[in-house]
Amino acid sequence: MSSTNIFAKTGARLLRSPRLMRAPIWIYKARAGALFGSRLLMLEHIGRKSGEPRYVVLEVVGHSSPDTYVVASGFGRKAQWFRNIEANPRVRVYAGSHAPRPATARILDQHEADRALATYLSRHRKAWEKMRPALEETLGVPITETNTPLPMVELRLD
Repeated sequence: MSSTNIFAKTGARLLRSPRLMRAPIWIYKARAGALFGSRLLMLEHIGRKSGEPRYVVLEVVGHSSPDTYVVASGFGRKAQWFRNIEANPRVRVYAGSHAPRPATARILDQHEADRALATYLSRHRKAWEKMRPALEETLGVPITETNTPLPMVELRLD
């Protein structure tokens, strides 16, 4: 097995670890999200069945204006947070150490998602090359720059 395949499988396994993926949530709730810089944010969304607040930390793929963030769903459309924002696009965004801000989530169409990925790649090519195999492992399909299966969501602050 090649080192790329080993990394992809290990990375995908880590992304599926609830304990590891939930650890940053407590840091954001303590208003210390600035420790993660501007590349991550925490999204508060409402469970579509429970009606309870849920939290997920996501990488910022784009931030073209102060009131707009673009994030990607590394588990595709089956991710719980993604399914929850489809049911209820009213969310709250925790960025840095700032208080949470209300926002509206909008799923980008294919053209917008492809453009967002291309812009991200132009700024973070090395990080992408390391992360892409793990994302492809979780999605089960290859990711290309011209037709990404990686769903993207715009979060517009109110």
